[in-house]
Amino acid sequence: MSDSSTNHGMTSRQRLQAALTHRQPDRVCVDFGSTFVTGIHVSAISKLRAAVIGDTDYRVKVIEPYQMLGEVDDQLRTLLGIDVVGVPPRATMFGFELGDWKPFTGNDGTEMLVPGQFNFKVDEQGDTYVFPEGDMSVPASGRMPKTGYFFDTIVRQPPIEEERLDPEDNLEEFGLLTDADMAYYAHMRDWLDARSECGAVLIIPGTGFGDIALVPAPFLKNPRGIRDIEEWYISTVTRKDYVLKVFEQQCKIAEQNIQTLIDFFSDRIDVAFITGTDFGTQRGPFISNVAYRELYQPFHKRINGLIHAKTNWKTFMHSCGSVFTLIPDFIESGFDILNPVQCSAAQMDPLELKKTYGRDIVFWGGGVDTQKTIAFGTPDEVYREVRDRIAVFNQEGGFVFNSIHNIKGNTPT
Repeated sequence: MSDSSTNHGMTSRQRLQAALTHRQPDRVCVDFGSTFVTGIHVSAISKLRAAVIGDTDYRVKVIEPYQMLGEVDDQLRTLLGIDVVGVPPRATMFGFELGDWKPFTGNDGTEMLVPGQFNFKVDEQGDTYVFPEGDMSVPASGRMPKTGYFFDTIVRQPPIEEERLDPEDNLEEFGLLTDADMAYYAHMRDWLDARSECGAVLIIPGTGFGDIALVPAPFLKNPRGIRDIEEWYISTVTRKDYVLKVFEQQCKIAEQNIQTLIDFFSDRIDVAFITGTDFGTQRGPFISNVAYRELYQPFHKRINGLIHAKTNWKTFMHSCGSVFTLIPDFIESGFDILNPVQCSAAQMDPLELKKTYGRDIVFWGGGVDTQKTIAFGTPDEVYREVRDRIAVFNQEGGFVFNSIHNIKGNTPT
């Protein structure tokens, strides 16, 4: 628990900065909604907002349509004491921008708003299909089952001809920031300035090396290269040179874009979100330390090194699962923050994590188990787990409270 006798009157941004520098804040720093891995499903947030504010006619905006995450608006953020806001990429996971909002009804009956280019069709089984860039003349890239709350990627892997494989085909989504991108970031800089009391996370485009949510490219109309999930994972062993060529060129592009964003945002950013690539499973690491060091660490070091050399930004990585034995490599790679801190996975005991790594890395998440406790527990059970996690993780700073990954759509209010 935080020491309430010190540091009274911190702003949200000061509270975040204290946590990031392993100093004790006046109270625990809280994030919900600043990134696409620390959010709340639109259905859950709609019910929560109605309960907290009482405006039952309000339609929450879906700001991340792949996982159907809802917007934490200014009013709700203030009432819940949330300290952090975020700057997402210009385009969503389905390749269209936010805006031109239109009504949509979820499978559970939740009334919401979706982007204007969220074009969809419902098949005879009641499943919903969404299209890249809103273009219904090409195959759908996402499917939400009739009883589902979010979309699954539809893999659109063209037949692989080994002799014609070209790393450039896995690079078509990466490019230098355009005039349209910079106009968007100018708008978002003004948006941040209007919320100067809040801490700020910037999601860096193009640095999620091998992120399996991105490999199938649901945002591209006709993705080329290796786009099947199983095929990609196999390729990290059987086509290692191909994967390294993709990562190398991806990294070069990202480095140029990062320099542009550093010059543009300067000290208005506190945290740079680098990667959402998962390296752990429920029962153990997904990758060996040796394989991580060979495939990923060189690029993570370059990205983190550039940011740390030029800014005071802290760098954020997301990896689900059991990663206890990989954390030393993450720290050596230059990461400052680990999310979601999946305490339900093997070897991810909160006390052991804090004791072993608490001086070297910030834990952003771990506040409550979304697999079991908050989904199926009683309010008292949720409360006790939250208090226990704060007591462990928030000692001497180094902790930003969030649930373990996004809060799911059918979570009881």
